[in-house]
Amino acid sequence: MTALPPPELVCPAGTPAGLRTAVDAGADTVYCGFQGPTNARNFPGLNFTPKQMAQAVIYAHERDAKVLAAINSFPTAGRTHIWKQAIDDAVECGIDAIIIADIGMARYLAARHPDQRVHLSVQAGASSAEAIRFWCDRFDIKRVVLPRILTVAEIRKVHDEIPCEIEAFVFGNIGMMAEGRCSLTNYVTGSSTNLDGVCSPANHVHYHEDDQGNLTSRLCDVTIDRYAQGENAGYPTICKGRYNVPHKEHYYAFEEPVSLNLTHLLPDLMRAGVTALKIEGRQRSRAYVRAVVSAFRAAVDDYAAGRTPDVSHLLALTEGQRETQGAFRSKTWR
Repeated sequence: MTALPPPELVCPAGTPAGLRTAVDAGADTVYCGFQGPTNARNFPGLNFTPKQMAQAVIYAHERDAKVLAAINSFPTAGRTHIWKQAIDDAVECGIDAIIIADIGMARYLAARHPDQRVHLSVQAGASSAEAIRFWCDRFDIKRVVLPRILTVAEIRKVHDEIPCEIEAFVFGNIGMMAEGRCSLTNYVTGSSTNLDGVCSPANHVHYHEDDQGNLTSRLCDVTIDRYAQGENAGYPTICKGRYNVPHKEHYYAFEEPVSLNLTHLLPDLMRAGVTALKIEGRQRSRAYVRAVVSAFRAAVDDYAAGRTPDVSHLLALTEGQRETQGAFRSKTWR
C-alpha cells in the first residue's frame, strides 16, 4: 500500500504512572486532567495535582512527547473559579495545549493567556464547519476533536472547510450520549458527567448475586442490568443497560456495550486530513494503556511506511470483546 504521512498519536493518562506508561509505549501526545470536577473523568484515584502535572510535563518533554490538559467539563454559577484556577495551573505547568469545552472558559483563556494553544473538546459538540469556524474565529482554536457521529467522507468535507487541525477518536468507549454531555447519570445519582465530570460514581454502584449465580447490577436503586451465570458483567452505566421496552425484552435501549476500533480505517482517516488519532481510556489500567498504545504505535508506523499492520489482538482489549466502526463507516449504525 502507499505510504502515508504519520498522524499524531494522542493517548490517555489517568495518573502520573499512566502518563509515563503511555509515553514509554510510544505516544506522541498524552492527555490528562486535574483532580476535581474540571475534567470529564473525575473518579477517585485518577488525575493529577498541579505538582504532578508539572512533573509529568517535564517527563514527557524530555522524551519528545507533548501533554494536553483536559479542562473540558462545564462550570455552573458560583463555581467558575475552580475552572479558572485549573486553566491558570495548566499554563503554569507548561502544558502544550488546553482542551476546552465551555465557551465562558474559552473566553477567559483567550483573555488571560492569549499565547496558550487551545484545542476544542469533543464535548463542545462542534460537528459542522460553521460551528468549528466560529470557535476558531472567536478563540483561535488550533485543533478540534470531532464528535463520533461523522463518516470519514464527512470528516474529509469538514477538513476542507475549516482553518484548524482535526483530531478523531479511533479506539475505546463510544460515548454517544451527546459526547459526555449526558443527563442520565444525573437523573439517578445527582452527579453529572458534564458538570461534575463523573458518570455512574462508584459509591452509587451495587451488585447482587442470587443463589443461582445470576448477577444484578444497580446504580442507586435503579436496576441497570441482570446477567446470567457466566455472562460478562459490565459496569452499570445507564446508557449501556438493558431495559424492557415495547416488543424487545432486555434490550439495549440507548447503546450496546461495544468498543470503537478504527484500526482498519486509519489510512482513510489519514487521507481525509485527520492530524491526530485519539485513544480513549484515562480510567483504564496501565497494562491496558501499554498494550493499546503499543499496538497503535506499530499500526501508525506501518501505515506510514506503506505496510499493512496486524491489529487482530486489539479485539481482546475491547469492551466485552466486541468492536464497531460506529458511524465512521456508515450512518446505518445505531
